Amino acid sequence: MRPRFTVLAALATGIGLGLAGCGQQPAVTSHARQEGLATVSASEADPTSAWAEAYCGAAGGLVRTLAALPSVDPSTPQQASRTSSELMLSVVEGLDRTSAALENLGPAPVAGADSSRTAAVAQLGGIRARADDVRQRLDSSADPEATKTALRDARTSLDELDRLDLLRGLNDVPQLAAASSRIPVCQELVKQPR
Repeated sequence: MRPRFTVLAALATGIGLGLAGCGQQPAVTSHARQEGLATVSASEADPTSAWAEAYCGAAGGLVRTLAALPSVDPSTPQQASRTSSELMLSVVEGLDRTSAALENLGPAPVAGADSSRTAAVAQLGGIRARADDVRQRLDSSADPEATKTALRDARTSLDELDRLDLLRGLNDVPQLAAASSRIPVCQELVKQPR
């Protein structure tokens, strides 16, 4: 069960075009998918379902952030660099919001869920640090080679987000996996392409 991020494929293509404008061949983009999210409350009488629903809500926040990322303008290397930096800033802010939402869930009602959440937050923190590093390099780079490297790294960060499986934390705990299978907001995150 993994959220699908369609917008990342298009953005990675934009960054690839920016790299092409710098004389760099774009790499093959990954295929991702964006899904809409429903909001339905879990039963207040079931703390496991309520916690799973809040966890999915936090993951859905990242999906919504990624769906609204700014476009990359590959018309010139300078534009590709500037707009990629703006995109990376949006990624960093979205990761910050999602990490905070996960951290603020409160104690998990079942054993193993807190360690899964901690692992997810740590994974988000690693991606965030790399995305922010890329953003800073894009902002400060005056050298065309350094810009190309930063653009490649921006693309790598987007590919890393595409592979992100925030819902693994739920699947690793049987009670949460069972609860999430009944919660529409969780199921919306894992809808497969039609």
